[in-house]
Amino acid sequence: MAGIDLARRAAAALIAGVTEAHETLAEQAGVLEGLAPPDRARAQRLAIATLRALPRADAMLKPHLRKAPPADLRALLRLATVELCTGGEAHGVVSAAVELTHAGGRRTEGYAGLVNAVLRKVAAETDRWARLPEPALPGWLRGRLMSAWGKVAVQHMETAQRAGAPVDLSVKADAEGWAGRLGATLLPTGSLRLAPGAQISELPGYAEGAWWVQDAAAAMAAKVLAPAPGARVLDLCAAPGGKTLQLAAMGAEVTALDISPARMERVRENLARCGLTAETVTADALEWQPAAPFDAVLLDAPCSATGTIRRHPDLPFVKDAAGIKPLFALQTALLERALELVAPGGVLVFCTCSLLPEEGEAQLAGLCERHPELSVEAPDLPGIEPAWRADSGALRLRPDFWPERGGMDGFFIARLRRPA
Repeated sequence: MAGIDLARRAAAALIAGVTEAHETLAEQAGVLEGLAPPDRARAQRLAIATLRALPRADAMLKPHLRKAPPADLRALLRLATVELCTGGEAHGVVSAAVELTHAGGRRTEGYAGLVNAVLRKVAAETDRWARLPEPALPGWLRGRLMSAWGKVAVQHMETAQRAGAPVDLSVKADAEGWAGRLGATLLPTGSLRLAPGAQISELPGYAEGAWWVQDAAAAMAAKVLAPAPGARVLDLCAAPGGKTLQLAAMGAEVTALDISPARMERVRENLARCGLTAETVTADALEWQPAAPFDAVLLDAPCSATGTIRRHPDLPFVKDAAGIKPLFALQTALLERALELVAPGGVLVFCTCSLLPEEGEAQLAGLCERHPELSVEAPDLPGIEPAWRADSGALRLRPDFWPERGGMDGFFIARLRRPA
């Protein structure tokens, strides 16, 4: 494959998979198999950058295409356009795209002239890029969020989504010390935020499992639960295991449950790398029966993941309003099941990485209406700001919070206690 840019080829395949097959980037992990780690990371970066700027790329290409090319070539043109318009060297970008078109064999090589001509025209007018409208959230989501949070807040969320997400870490111990060793920022909530461009697997502490990647907002749920050492804690819907690792590092006796064998294997791998212990169970949470109830249950319920679009720009292309409605009923069922698994006097923490009130505030209100004996306990943790506190006593985290620090994922987190 001399002369073929494998990272660009993989990135174009990922983009086509999202936009044409409506598969998430995570579901296309096979596309990256066989690539060296730097190429794998570069392919993901290129795909994410292109998906984040797709409307602008299409606007740049539209005057130069009389009809849409085949899906894989369209993805390649979009990728190259974003590269050209965000500082890529014109000759290298265009040459690489033409080489990849030739490499496709008889099905694509006839388009090499078109790819060359179109991208040269784009390269000559990259100043037009800055005048194009900024990409917005999809209409079905934008309308719901504006109803919930208002126009100004949603505009700030979109700014955060376009900026992307920094990499945050949770550490087993000595957060301040690891901040210094990694050149990271110690956030008020205790997470570390890395400087841009860090190669995760090459950093000190990775191999020995001193820390793991976890957004600062996601890390709040286990901190809100705050188990006592030795407490029996169930992490429902546990994969990929960040909260399981936190709870185990706090000294809890953790059972991690997830329905997916592949995702549960990832939990076990993360536990092994970090030298932490938890019982792992692959089962349906709605059917699984433990030997005894737990002191505490953490339920990170399946949701629309709309709070993570800033790091997963593929989500708007694979989800829509109709597709998320079944999740509301599943969340309700899982909440009821989680409550059954909490011992009297125990704690239930419910969270979702969603910006939709239907998957947070409304679920909490419904649970408390069905179970008036429950009490909501407002968390008192370092770094929590007044704007994060909902009237219910829960936490409502949003991407437009912490703008001066690089934002955070959207999360809803509630701590409830059963009566003794």
